[in-house]
Amino acid sequence: MHTAEYQSISTYKAMSKTTHIIYLIFLSLIVLTALVTIAWIGFPYYKLGVEERPFHPSDALLKPSGIWGHGLGIIGSLLMMVGVGFYMARKRFRMLSRTGLLKHWLEFHIFLCSLGPILVLYHTSFKFGGLVAISFWSMVAVFLSGIIGRFIYIQIPRTIEGRELSLNEVRELTSNIGESIRSLVSLDDDSYNVIIDSTKKRVGIYAENFLVRSYRKYSDDRKTMHNVRQVLKRNNVTRSQQKQVLDLVQSDISLNRRIERLVLMQNLFKYWHVAHLPFAIVMLIIMIIHVGVTIVFGYRWIF
Repeated sequence: MHTAEYQSISTYKAMSKTTHIIYLIFLSLIVLTALVTIAWIGFPYYKLGVEERPFHPSDALLKPSGIWGHGLGIIGSLLMMVGVGFYMARKRFRMLSRTGLLKHWLEFHIFLCSLGPILVLYHTSFKFGGLVAISFWSMVAVFLSGIIGRFIYIQIPRTIEGRELSLNEVRELTSNIGESIRSLVSLDDDSYNVIIDSTKKRVGIYAENFLVRSYRKYSDDRKTMHNVRQVLKRNNVTRSQQKQVLDLVQSDISLNRRIERLVLMQNLFKYWHVAHLPFAIVMLIIMIIHVGVTIVFGYRWIF
């Protein structure tokens, strides 16, 4: 590949990454703005007790059946249904499999299913009971479990399209760190061996307790980075080369961590689906019942 072509591809990738970051920031700002703005406008009303609210000037707007309150409930419910429906369709229907990256669909799903519950919360004006309370707390459970699910999701290595990698595929990603270091810096054999030995995966020395094992691994990884840094300094390696070698070692450590916890995270993700989906179904069913009841009783919003 020519140098000009390589630079063009690199620039395109950098721009894509920058655009993606801006996109995520923009979505986050929308959620934060909605949360803060409605709270700022409605705080004098929301802080009142149920008996005092009918006498507040904003009651006609902010109560659940008011113009704003009712509208927030409708918009929030639609956002959640669209967020869930479109993401499930993208995952399940083959005809949509090439429509955008799955991780981007997930990010938009998270955006809609974060903004939606916030609007529904303001729709309730922080006062709810009966059947609606079940739907509300199911929504809270879905929201919180979604945060946990997102954490588990990012721990599982995936392709750029979002497909989950198998254990063998992850192992194939590991490079020969020794050859990579030799190509970057010139070291004597003893220094080279010290670095390679320090990066070798330790087997059988960690406790069975998860917290103790995690702490010991964290300490060993920090010690590895320190040892490699000291070896490079003793060999008068330039700062730029030090950074390259340390990045290589850090990447190797991170990949080994992912390999070790891959099976655990895959199992956790399966169990997470068992908890997340039922709450979402309960929330949607009761939401539909709630909407049906409001229509029967004549609450039509602006229609």
